Amino acid sequence: MEFKDYYQSLGVSKTATPDEIKKAYRRLARKFHPDVSKEEGAEARMKEVNEAYAVLSDTEKRAAYDQVGQGYQAGQDFRPPPDWDAGFEFSGNDHADTSDFFENLFGNLRQGKRQRAARGEDQHAKIVIDIVDAIRGAKRQLVLQVPQLDAASGQVFMQERKLDVQIPKGVREGQHIRLSGQGKPNFDGTHAGDLYLEIHFSADSRFRADGRDVYQKTPVTPWEAALGGPIDVATPGGTVQVTVPPGSQTGRKLRLRGRGIPGQPQGDLYLVLEVILPAAHTDRQKEIYQTMAREMAFDPRQEPGA
Repeated sequence: MEFKDYYQSLGVSKTATPDEIKKAYRRLARKFHPDVSKEEGAEARMKEVNEAYAVLSDTEKRAAYDQVGQGYQAGQDFRPPPDWDAGFEFSGNDHADTSDFFENLFGNLRQGKRQRAARGEDQHAKIVIDIVDAIRGAKRQLVLQVPQLDAASGQVFMQERKLDVQIPKGVREGQHIRLSGQGKPNFDGTHAGDLYLEIHFSADSRFRADGRDVYQKTPVTPWEAALGGPIDVATPGGTVQVTVPPGSQTGRKLRLRGRGIPGQPQGDLYLVLEVILPAAHTDRQKEIYQTMAREMAFDPRQEPGA
């Protein structure tokens, strides 16, 4: 996907004021509108101008676009980084006939509901939580980046907004939490819209979620894997004792029913065994490995049946 330079599309600088952006749009619309223009490719050019104006005329989208687009040039290969928009608040505006670039950044906003005239707009923000929070539930303070317009300079600046949010047990990745009355206020500030928080799970070296099921890496010693037996494992729901089957290898899964993400149906927790070899630092420790090499000689790289 190619990066689109919306400032270049409108022929304005990155420090352009909202008034300058509006004037540039009107000038280009008079030139390329398909109903009046005789320019070659006017329809495609007008589509490009409309899309650029939809972003740069919107305080929230412009601030997010400026952040994610730092260092990119028009036409450069572009992939938005994971959770690039976490913490931003967006209004649920709808824009038709837009490019793949726009859809990748802002397409999910079309899920927003149309608002009554007497009520402020709903807003959307992506938040990143730990998988453990989805299992246990948690109270978290979120810091959202809210774009504001400086009336004097016409420039956009970011202002932090802090919210105390209760993360309910059983929330799934991609689910929305609705905060009533926390969206954009109406013109007189009496009736605000709602704020929808889209849940995403943070990358975790120990846990992985698949729907409501959770997979937990569980280290075991070579003797626990080879001989089997009970081990104690700290899980999000507390410490449990499980039995490792004899002859287990890395990747074997032990299923704990109903210990995943709560819901209907209840998710399961899978302990994924990972055999960890102890380091041999002393002569005695090295001797033990040498004895194993003699007494338990085998080649793990040998083809089965060879």
